[in-house]
Amino acid sequence: MFKSIVDDFRYAWNRPNNGLQRIIIINALVFIIVNLVQLFASQSTASFIIQNIILPTKFDEVILKPWTLVTSFYTHEGFGHIFWNMIFFYWFGKLIFEYLGNTKLINLYILGGLAGSISVLILFNLVPKFAELSGGYALGASAAVFAVSTAAATLLPDFSFHLFFIGPVKIKYIVGIQIFLALIGLKGHNVGGEVAHLAGAFIGYFYISQMQKGRDLGGWLNALGTFFKSFFVKQSNIKVSYKRKSGKKASKKSSPKGKSAASQDEIDAILDKINASGYESLTKEEKQKLFNAGEN
Repeated sequence: MFKSIVDDFRYAWNRPNNGLQRIIIINALVFIIVNLVQLFASQSTASFIIQNIILPTKFDEVILKPWTLVTSFYTHEGFGHIFWNMIFFYWFGKLIFEYLGNTKLINLYILGGLAGSISVLILFNLVPKFAELSGGYALGASAAVFAVSTAAATLLPDFSFHLFFIGPVKIKYIVGIQIFLALIGLKGHNVGGEVAHLAGAFIGYFYISQMQKGRDLGGWLNALGTFFKSFFVKQSNIKVSYKRKSGKKASKKSSPKGKSAASQDEIDAILDKINASGYESLTKEEKQKLFNAGEN
């Protein structure tokens, strides 16, 4: 049974373009590990591990543990905390994946999570009213989920989800209620959490508004990911050469005037479509054209 579960996780992890599933799996694994550590490890060991993955609210502590800016938005306290975060992430993340593709979904999650972490640090270190409260910690994927949900509502405001006992509701209203609840929550005891939610929501809106203007806020994340991937993915050294057979002249088919430019225009249009709606939005004919262009 255990082997079957591991195989299922491995299959889900290794599927191509599976950022949605990978993020959920990472969150689930961290949640399971944290709870197992708390259950079976000594109190000092459990405390050491947890303190090194949640985000301290003091600048001087974060400087010593900068990775917590990221690990904190993959870490959850209780089952309800992770359950609702992942449910909302799946619903809205599915839309982002289908319309913008795998890479932009991952970028939105990370940017939203980072915005949440940074906003908490600013609140408890630079805002006089709250600076004296610094000394706690922050965790959870809520800011990242707010970024994804707000991005989806900005991109597709009139898309509807069918809610139990209610029926179809446009996602702009669902996200609007989320943001309103975060705003009124600023009067409560979880001010840091609500500020993180609003920071994530702002990033989601800003990301899509900039994308619609032709700017990709996640470009630096793509470059960073490529850089780190180069250390783990072996580059192929195979070189392909073509040798002309003796006695035969190589020939090249001539194309009608303007054909080359038209073909390039088609490829540019296909690439723009991928950028806007993801690879899966292409027709079979468009995918074949893109493949043929890559072969040339």
